Amino acid sequence: MTVDPDSVLVIVPAWNEEGNVGDTVKEIVAADPKYHVAVIDDGSTDGTSDAARAAGAIVLSLPFNLGVGGAMRTGFTYALREGYRRAIQVDADGQHNPADIEKVLGGLTIADISIGARFSDVGDYEVKGPRKWAMRVLASVLSRVAKTRLTDVTSGFRAAGERAIRQYVRYYPAEYLGDTLDSLVAACHAGLTVTQVPVAMRPRRHGKPSQGPIGSAVYLLRSVFALQLAIMRRPGMTNADAGGPA
Repeated sequence: MTVDPDSVLVIVPAWNEEGNVGDTVKEIVAADPKYHVAVIDDGSTDGTSDAARAAGAIVLSLPFNLGVGGAMRTGFTYALREGYRRAIQVDADGQHNPADIEKVLGGLTIADISIGARFSDVGDYEVKGPRKWAMRVLASVLSRVAKTRLTDVTSGFRAAGERAIRQYVRYYPAEYLGDTLDSLVAACHAGLTVTQVPVAMRPRRHGKPSQGPIGSAVYLLRSVFALQLAIMRRPGMTNADAGGPA
């Protein structure tokens, strides 16, 4: 398969998102014909695959739940194999507005990785308590690593250019927060550049967020620990070097 150079692979990781993924795919497809949607069914036990396929997506099904990191690495591997020069993650739950995809992709004109940032005076997205403190600490540290000001380093709404796609195929961890923090640190260590653009988040359409009050309470310690591990990794380390799948 040879894709048009302007085509964009929109990677949608999905785990038991039968109630959301169909509408999300339809909205992405309607936003621009150059968006090709690949839903990574991350071991769902409901009708996620059927709903995504009926809405017009390519569906890549994993045999069991690997987490967002494993799903995204699958998506980037597909992007590289099929010849896509740009890829972007969009969550299945409808919180990422497909109308903002072009805006996030625009950041790739000046950087290898473009993050759709939720804390840039756009929209009313807000977090409180330990989670808010953790995000501020993480953003401060990652800004120094990336050598640019970042405010939302845990956002999953992010785009990758050609160099970033290749980097993510080599190393994209599946462990907790690895898909956002560790992958970003490793990319910076590999010499890739990062930028962010402001976006507004939307409420989740159906179901409950994965982070409840208890999860938010432990977010601070777990995220700081994850960042410490990411920074300690040797530059150039691959998934196999780190003990993950090669």
